[in-house]
Amino acid sequence: MASTGYQAHDSEKLGTFGSKGSLTKDVEADENVPPMPGSPSDSLSLKPGSDNTHRRLKSRHIQLIGIGGTIGTALFVQIGQALIQGGPGSLFIAFTIWCTFILAVTICAAEMVTYLPISSPFIRFAGRFVDEAFGVAAGYNFFILEAMLVPFEVVACNLIIHYWSDVVPAGGMIAIILLLYGLINVFAVKWYGESEFWLALGKVILAVGLILYTFVTMVGGNPRHDKYGFRFWREPGSFGEAYATGSLGQFCGFLVCLVQASFTVAGPDYISMAAGEVENPRTVMPRAYNKAFGRLMAFFVLGSLCVGIVVPYNSQELIDGFKDGAPGAAASPYVISMNRLGIRILPDIVNALVLSAAFSAGNSYVYCASRSLFGLALEGRAPKILTKCTSNGVPIYCVLLVLVISLISFLQVSSGTAEVLRWFVSVITASQLINFSVIAFTYTRFKKACERQGISRDSLPYKGKLQPYLAYYALAGCMVMTLVNGFSVFIDGNWKITTFFFSYTMVGVFPLLYFGWKLLKRTSIIKLNDVDLHQNIEEIDEYTRNFIPTPASGFGKVLDKLFG
Repeated sequence: MASTGYQAHDSEKLGTFGSKGSLTKDVEADENVPPMPGSPSDSLSLKPGSDNTHRRLKSRHIQLIGIGGTIGTALFVQIGQALIQGGPGSLFIAFTIWCTFILAVTICAAEMVTYLPISSPFIRFAGRFVDEAFGVAAGYNFFILEAMLVPFEVVACNLIIHYWSDVVPAGGMIAIILLLYGLINVFAVKWYGESEFWLALGKVILAVGLILYTFVTMVGGNPRHDKYGFRFWREPGSFGEAYATGSLGQFCGFLVCLVQASFTVAGPDYISMAAGEVENPRTVMPRAYNKAFGRLMAFFVLGSLCVGIVVPYNSQELIDGFKDGAPGAAASPYVISMNRLGIRILPDIVNALVLSAAFSAGNSYVYCASRSLFGLALEGRAPKILTKCTSNGVPIYCVLLVLVISLISFLQVSSGTAEVLRWFVSVITASQLINFSVIAFTYTRFKKACERQGISRDSLPYKGKLQPYLAYYALAGCMVMTLVNGFSVFIDGNWKITTFFFSYTMVGVFPLLYFGWKLLKRTSIIKLNDVDLHQNIEEIDEYTRNFIPTPASGFGKVLDKLFG
């Protein structure tokens, strides 16, 4: 896998801080490894209660959690809506460009999180490195993002299931899905990691399978022996028009594709959120950032290319699928392609795997939403009761609150499914872009604080290249896209109050949270000399010195070798 721009150092061999004060020793690490730079001491006593989650996620879990949390129905179904308006050329270019911004955000997050692998890291970093109020706004923004993604995937799951049968009513199916999410997330992080591993593996198989399907069928490997190749790039063409004609229409079509990419391609937040529950994160996390980004680039860039190959952007079946809200994956470009080529059975298999992808994504969002709320509670920015964990290390009240919020999925019962999905997508896209902006800006403060306090970045576990320029690149791109998100409402004849409201609600909510907390608590921007780069480092150093890896056995060893 190609490098994503990090430089590894000897400290990559380090371990992590422990769970509930239970310490082990890494037989491969030097007993006398010095503490990380900035550590106040080398004491061997943990501070109990600072973070009660357990470190049980293995390398293979974190690798596929990073993929599982980002691949949902959008890559296989809703991407077709952007294809209709932008055409295959705009779609491919937009996804490729957006992945460069995600790379920049990933490098920013990796450098901070590998230095300080704690629960809800970038949320807590925002409060430590910038301003307490900034951390509060960032935390609640991410919580809203993840909490809204849960009902989005629940509605999507229900829609896909009804591709086969309407025997179970929408309300009953939604209740069953939410119950399953609750059982998986409350059992313990161990079961979450294992279940998410297998569900995410299904997504990988689906993504790779559809890429192979595209290649095989485009060269004539289909029942009709149609060697269609890049035919649809020539006729009807590579670039579609949206909201206008000519060059302006093609540019608007490209913007539609770019907005779709900013919704579909997620970043390092899913890997980062698990930093507090990963075994040996100083070794595992850097590897996860590198590998997960490379795989996501392959899936999203190649996926956007394949979609434009298998079906023309002016396909009436594709247009009708989105216009009429066709059930399940009936609007998927791949299913339409299979029907066009006379391929049977495969559409049902694709639909089943898309259902798995949607369910897995929703499962990840429950996990991330609960951990973001847990992080806020640990920092005293949410009710203290939310810090309570079960004996297995699960923040039980955080999980339950996320599931309660997910009950808004039942809006589907009274409103159209397609309309409800559009509401969620608009809010999610804005929140996600703000979240990426927060990570990039927080990194600029982290870098400046390290320089001011005499901590050499060469001593960090990972050092990102081209910094701080990549951080500025990510920050500028994400902030611009936040404003572009609902651009269509400003075009003559396209004003729609609901589109404007859902596209820009979070643009207003974020500063409200920031200035509201600032006024309430009288906080101020932290001076670089006072930025806290030391808290939790003692615990991490201690666990690092004493970590012993638990050897896998049997089939687990094979899985660790393949995905670790």
